[in-house]
Amino acid sequence: MSPRHHLDEATVVSFAAGALSPEMRAVAATHMEGCAQCRESLAQAEHIGGALLGQQQAAPADAARGARLREAMLALLDAESAAEPPVRQEAAPTDPDALPRPLQPYFGRSWRGLRWRWMAPGVHMIRAARGSGDTLILLRIAPGKSMPLHSHQGTELTQILRGAYDDVLGHFGPGDVADLDNEIEHRPVTAPGAPCICVAALDAPLRFPGWLARKLQPLVGL
Repeated sequence: MSPRHHLDEATVVSFAAGALSPEMRAVAATHMEGCAQCRESLAQAEHIGGALLGQQQAAPADAARGARLREAMLALLDAESAAEPPVRQEAAPTDPDALPRPLQPYFGRSWRGLRWRWMAPGVHMIRAARGSGDTLILLRIAPGKSMPLHSHQGTELTQILRGAYDDVLGHFGPGDVADLDNEIEHRPVTAPGAPCICVAALDAPLRFPGWLARKLQPLVGL
């Protein structure tokens, strides 16, 4: 099934430019492995980026010019996406026990090899060793469980690997990605039937309006 929730265009552009942290890049790459639409967007961004880079190198660079080039890149990406539908490709068969390749340097090669740590009733987590300073975690949340209402002090990039959840933005199933900024406040509720397993990268701590979640936040490090 094709994903219904995709990477934001700005994230795709940052990926193409090599501007994402390793943790954010791992989540984005995991999404692209199964999303032909975002792979096509990346190919367009890399093509446009190469052309704009040539223009930038032909003239003195400054911060304002860099910002203008980034805006031009996003505008051209919008135009190409509207003019030509993305090419959809079937993903190659994979070993069902193998973790997505972009996650293997952080969590190992197999699902069976994962060592989950209890975080809260019905919630288990694995935290990757710190690299750039961003947080990268695997979460396994029991079915039918409501997570605390929260917003974000920075960016959160979450890829659904198994199971599903629902929030104010809709239904997120396997292959979907939630590309969230500090304007989003949500309370994910996992779907019944099977645990929801996702990988998330965060560049700043979450923001919880509830006092209990705030008290527990230092214990879980999110």
